[in-house]
Amino acid sequence: MALTDQPEGSMSTSSHQAGPPYRQIAGELRARILAGDLRPGDRVPSVRQIAQRWGVAVATATRVTAALRDEGLVEARVGSGTVVSGLARHERAGRPAARPSSDAGSSRDQLLRVAIEIADAEGLEAVSMRRLAAQLGVGPMSLYRHVANKDELLVEMADRVFGEVDLPAIGPEGWRARLELTARRQWRLCRRHLWLPRTVSFTRPLLAPNMMAQTEWTLRALDGLGLPPAVLMREALALHGLVLTAALSLADEVEAEQDSGVTLDRWHAEQAARANELLRSGRFPLLASVPASVARDLDALFEYSLARHLDGLAALVGGR
Repeated sequence: MALTDQPEGSMSTSSHQAGPPYRQIAGELRARILAGDLRPGDRVPSVRQIAQRWGVAVATATRVTAALRDEGLVEARVGSGTVVSGLARHERAGRPAARPSSDAGSSRDQLLRVAIEIADAEGLEAVSMRRLAAQLGVGPMSLYRHVANKDELLVEMADRVFGEVDLPAIGPEGWRARLELTARRQWRLCRRHLWLPRTVSFTRPLLAPNMMAQTEWTLRALDGLGLPPAVLMREALALHGLVLTAALSLADEVEAEQDSGVTLDRWHAEQAARANELLRSGRFPLLASVPASVARDLDALFEYSLARHLDGLAALVGGR
C-alpha cells in the first residue's frame, strides 16, 4: 500500500511522543508496517520524500531510514529503492525476525566495519555492544572475543578510519606544503566520519598505530627546521587541534539538524528578524558590516585558520 494517502507535512499521534523528530517519523512508519498497511516489497518514502512530507532536514530523513533498516523492517532493493523487508512479516506475527548466522559476526574486521557504519549514520551514541550484536546476529558476549570493552572498540574504530588517510612517503617540497597536505586530508577524513574528533584526546592519547603514523608524518615534515623536539610536538598537536576544532563545529551542526529537524538555512531564516533588529540598532556596526554567510562557511574558516596558523609558524622559523 502506498503512502499517498498520508497528508503532506502531517504527523500522526506519535508526533506527541517525546523524542527527536526522526524517532517520531520512524515510529509512524513502523506502526504502518507492523499493522500491515505496508507489506513486504512495498516501497517506503525515500529520504527526499520524508524530508518534504514531514518538513524535516535531509539528515533527519536519513536517520529515519537508517533506524528502520537497523530494525530489519526495510531494506534497499536494486531498481525499487527502499522497500519493506520480508523480516517485517515475522515481526507482525510476534515472532523474532530471522537474523544472519553467527558467522556474520565472527570477524573482527566486520565488527569494526559495522560499528563505523552505525557511527557514520547515527553518531557514537548509537554504537553499543548490544546494538552491534543485534546487527551482526550474534550474542553480545561473543563480541568480547574481539574487543575488551567499548573504549577499546572506539580506539579500534578511530585507528581504522585514520588508516584511510594516505600520506606519501616524502610529500611535496617544503614544510608548509606538507603541513597543508596532512591538515587537508585529515579535514576531509573528519568530514566523512563526523564522530572521529570526539574519540581524540591530547592528554590521554590513543595508542592507535594509524593515528600515531599521522603525527609521525607531521614531525618528519618539520624535521630539519632547527626547532626543539618539544616545539615540534606542540606544533603537531596544534595542527591536529585546528582540524579537530573545525570538525567538531561541523559535527555539532549535523547533530543539531538531525535532532531538531531544522536545517542551518532554515534556522537562520527563523532568527532573521531578531538578528536584523540587533544589527540595525547601531550597537554593533562592525558586526553589521559582515556578510551573514561568513560564519556558516566552515570550509572557508578551516582554510583561513590553517593559513594564519602556518603564517605564524613561518614567522617562528624565520625568526630563528
